[in-house]
Amino acid sequence: MSDIICNTSPFQYLHQVGLLHVLPAIAGTVTVPPAVVREIDDGHACSVDLPNIEKLESKDAIVILDDAVARMAALGAGLRLTDTLGVLLDAKRKGLIAEILPVLNRLHGLRFRLATHTRTAILKLAGEIQATRG
Repeated sequence: MSDIICNTSPFQYLHQVGLLHVLPAIAGTVTVPPAVVREIDDGHACSVDLPNIEKLESKDAIVILDDAVARMAALGAGLRLTDTLGVLLDAKRKGLIAEILPVLNRLHGLRFRLATHTRTAILKLAGEIQATRG
């Protein structure tokens, strides 16, 4: 079980769809960087629906990032990474959630940006739609 370091948006979205509990279930340790703690504290001050988190530390972890620029920087630095969708796939594989489709629908309602082709690919990976043969 790998440790994970999580950015703000995965915390926010997983919390808002009621699945924040999957993080500790798929990871040894969940690390919250100080900058993320500040962002979440600032969000609380503005009444944004964000989780209550504690600062933890870890080495050799998988980083959870949704932002494309941050993902490119992490890859450039040689970090292992995933995103909110990867967390959902892991949660389904481990039997923590039954289906990803309802979660994607709730994320859409929260303005989670997801391209149609990415949504289709995730649902195929989750075994919730059949891959078409060409």
